[in-house]
Amino acid sequence: MIAHPRSLALLLNVGILTGCAVGPDYRTPEIALSSTFFGQESVNQRLVQHKADLTVWWSAFDDPLLTRFVSLALEQNLDIAQAAARVVQSRASLRHADAGLLPAANVSISAERGYQSVETPLGQVLNAMPGFDRSGSAYEANLGASWETDLFGGLRRGQEVARAAYEASEAGAVATRLAVAAQTADVYVTIRGLQARIAIAGQQVETRRQLLAMVTLQYEKGIAAELQMNQAEGSLTQAEAQIPVLEAGLDTAMNALDVLLGVQPGTYRRELAPVAPVPVAPGLAETGTPAEVLRRRPDLIVAERRLAAANARIGVAVSEYYPKFSLAALLGSATAIASGNLFAGAASQAQGILGLRWRLFDFGRVDAQIAAARGQEAEALAAYRMAVLRATEDVENAFSALVKREAQVGVLTRGELSFARARENSLAAYQGGGVSLIEVLDADGKLLQARDAKAQAQTEVARAAIAAFRALGGGWEAPNASSNRLYSDLSTNDIATPDSRKAK
Repeated sequence: MIAHPRSLALLLNVGILTGCAVGPDYRTPEIALSSTFFGQESVNQRLVQHKADLTVWWSAFDDPLLTRFVSLALEQNLDIAQAAARVVQSRASLRHADAGLLPAANVSISAERGYQSVETPLGQVLNAMPGFDRSGSAYEANLGASWETDLFGGLRRGQEVARAAYEASEAGAVATRLAVAAQTADVYVTIRGLQARIAIAGQQVETRRQLLAMVTLQYEKGIAAELQMNQAEGSLTQAEAQIPVLEAGLDTAMNALDVLLGVQPGTYRRELAPVAPVPVAPGLAETGTPAEVLRRRPDLIVAERRLAAANARIGVAVSEYYPKFSLAALLGSATAIASGNLFAGAASQAQGILGLRWRLFDFGRVDAQIAAARGQEAEALAAYRMAVLRATEDVENAFSALVKREAQVGVLTRGELSFARARENSLAAYQGGGVSLIEVLDADGKLLQARDAKAQAQTEVARAAIAAFRALGGGWEAPNASSNRLYSDLSTNDIATPDSRKAK
């Protein structure tokens, strides 16, 4: 497209007078959110001994070793180190963008010594001139300065891109820290759950072994059938086969924990070897509203800052419609005689330059760049909205899992009590001669199966609590909506729909 000359002149005058930044100004998109989470009430009604502060939620599990490992992971994890390095890179890019708005100055000094051949055509001509000297020297010293005035804001929009990218990298580093803390706690809880199940499986094997011994003795005396002995043998092998699988899972979990801590697998295995109970899941001191989760979850901050960067890139592309003005100046001295006369008045030189660059016949490419930038913004907007939906889904799923798993623990606890009473009754009947030891051992086996199921459910309760803390963005001090600190503009107040965000 080619604008009318009067329109171009008017735009030029307005740009010179106002120094505006072309392109759409960014405004946070509107997200429709409910006032509370669907499962929030059920979670708040949980009867728990401890409640966790979201900032350091892992300490509420009341497990010193868990707290120690999370602290070590936050110090030593290599994913966190990579995220911190990305922040350094983004900060450097921002400084580069900031410097682009400022004048640049440079100093250049040169000294030359030349010797002209008389065999070349030029040398033959010069040699024919009286007083020709084949040797020559030249000296020059200059101080130069340049500045792109950025009347239409292309550089400022580029600065906005760099700043949004830097803020996204900072939020990404926080998200990595939260993920590592949650993964460390999750793996630790898994280790304790597997250790409990291995202990229960060992008791199960011992019970089945006693059962087999009893049936074998009865078979040898002709009291029991061979089928009963074969069934007892099969039951024992089933119990024994569970242990290697659980032990392999325990090895995998311990190795995963070492990697999260940034050390070689096996480093902390001895410290984890003593069996300890599965940590009890604490309550949530505060769950917050969905809008508060938007401000707290760093992954949503990352998505929102990427959207802001995409919006600023539209302005960078639009600025190519307009002319670019630059100012340059040079002050120095140059001479072809002895260096002692370099700074003489006759050797001084000065220049002043007003530069203009305008893509008059390239607007088709500019149109394409703007269209691409708008497409990238639409993609970033969809990604942000999807991230919000995923975040609320994470919270709801975690709340549901926490409540339902705790209900499962309650049911299994009642079942365990029932099997424990059945075992006591069978033992009393055995002592009274009413039943054989087989019934007692069978009751033992059922009781241990119930305990194994309960240990699994307790482990899942703790893991669900960890998932809830992570989904709520726990693990860092989120800024208030009114704060001037980073990410304070993520409030859902004073927001506009995408259709209202148009170019100037």
